[in-house]
Amino acid sequence: MPDYRLRIEAEYEAIENALSALPDRPLSTLSQLELAGVAALLHNFYNGIENIVKQVFQEKSLSIPQGESWHRDLLLAAAEKNIISDLLLNNLKQYLAFHHYFSHAYALELLPEHMEPLVKDAVALFNEFKQQIDKIIGQQRLQPGLPIPLRSIAAG
Repeated sequence: MPDYRLRIEAEYEAIENALSALPDRPLSTLSQLELAGVAALLHNFYNGIENIVKQVFQEKSLSIPQGESWHRDLLLAAAEKNIISDLLLNNLKQYLAFHHYFSHAYALELLPEHMEPLVKDAVALFNEFKQQIDKIIGQQRLQPGLPIPLRSIAAG
């Protein structure tokens, strides 16, 4: 089994761990410190997505974009190369924007109402991402199991 599949599987696991740590209550009820923790988990989630896409690019001998806009260019190239769908690309752009914001903002500037939709949609988005990547790399998950269950953060 190619090494890159093991690396992708490790990224899947790390993302699943980050997503499972997201709160299941409204973000408006969290302290500023807890909100910063949620922001870090969303940041980790998107980092994992990028790491997986880079692994696929390397395996397919595709060049990984460089320069100031490499994060955006990587997503666009992944859609152009049919690694991810256009719909998934559009959904991931929200996480890319948050990733950029979180990297350059102060923790006290985080707004729960802007993060809430990202938390709410992250699990479903990740499940769709996994399906598309697994199809591209031609594998069944190494660790069989069900996708992360969808849950509402408002429940609880």
